[in-house]
Amino acid sequence: MIFIDGVGIGKNDSEFNPFFKYQFKTFLEVFGKIPDLENQFLSKNNAYLFPIDALMGVPDIPLSGTGQTSIFCGVNASKIIGKHFGPYPYSTLVPVIEEKNIFKEFLNRQMKVEFVNAYPKIFFDYVNSGRRRLSVTTLSCLLSGVPLHKINDLHKGKALSAEIDNERLKTRLGYKLKVIKPSLAAKRLIKIASKNNFTLFETFITDHLGHGRNIEKLEYFSKVLDDFLLNVIVNLPKEMNLLVCSDHGNYEDLSIKMHTLNPALGIAVGQDAKKISARIKSLYDIKDAIMETFD
Repeated sequence: MIFIDGVGIGKNDSEFNPFFKYQFKTFLEVFGKIPDLENQFLSKNNAYLFPIDALMGVPDIPLSGTGQTSIFCGVNASKIIGKHFGPYPYSTLVPVIEEKNIFKEFLNRQMKVEFVNAYPKIFFDYVNSGRRRLSVTTLSCLLSGVPLHKINDLHKGKALSAEIDNERLKTRLGYKLKVIKPSLAAKRLIKIASKNNFTLFETFITDHLGHGRNIEKLEYFSKVLDDFLLNVIVNLPKEMNLLVCSDHGNYEDLSIKMHTLNPALGIAVGQDAKKISARIKSLYDIKDAIMETFD
């Protein structure tokens, strides 16, 4: 599973929608066209692209804390607390995350899971200080005993950085890492996933770009993400399923610096792709759609 924070299906707009501005190869080569609000469902050669409802019956702008809790725990978190909340999970959702997160579900079934992202030392210092304003995924791992990767795992090729190619870790935090090609990152992800029942990689850079942060890196990261996704899809083993999903819109409309009401992006590829894509209507369907492939 590849989780991409803050990516929706937006307008056919080459000025403000990066997918159209940079002619996203993943969409063009896999599906033959770029999705927009008039073309939300695309399919070709056992690959399916589809919209995911991020509002879940709760009005107002969707946010990451409730959206990601819904994705990874299979609950309508926004309905539970009566509003969208973020970027971190609402305090009363923490027991829900501890009990229902997808890592724990797989571990209860005696299956192998891995969260591929590697974190810098500053993150572990933050956690060890006792502060817990954490994303749903990292909190799920900590509450379920799933180990988090460190920078040393990047050196060994056993993890991935959130920016895919290590560029931000090298230039902003000063780590002596090689900036790798997206194709190599894709190869590493597939190799890691081949050893597990469930493997997760996530990137938050898209949401940062949507909020107007690091906007000078927009074209650069868009191309990195595009090459990465395309290489994962093209080289996906026949026995493996891939689900790409997001929690809300943002990146697809750079005319504003806030989340959108657009449907979140969903892509399913692999032997169970048709069933997975048909099962997912809203964010809270994602976990069950994944688990049902193992029933």
